[in-house]
Amino acid sequence: MEEVSQIEVKPVNKEKVKLFVKVTIILAVITAFEFLIAFTVPHEYKWLRIVVFIVLTIFKAYYIVAEFMHLGHEKKSLKLSIVLPMLFIVFLIFILLFQADAILQVLS
Repeated sequence: MEEVSQIEVKPVNKEKVKLFVKVTIILAVITAFEFLIAFTVPHEYKWLRIVVFIVLTIFKAYYIVAEFMHLGHEKKSLKLSIVLPMLFIVFLIFILLFQADAILQVLS
């Protein structure tokens, strides 16, 4: 005779569900704030809007990584080993953009 394996159903972990709902609400509020800025702030304040969007996007990305990838509960050295190279890459992108703009201005 074949043995039938039993499947054990565990109760829902309410703490994990609460955390998931909390993170979802926080991210939804930040996204709603971004939409509010996008549709209400005049185009004359273009750079202010861009800076606010970048800051809010970085905050959302950090929060997602901290909660869903469990990086927020790790030691500081592990966090820095991930965040610092990312900052250097972002800095490199800004340098490349400004340098490319300078080269285009010289060529035209």
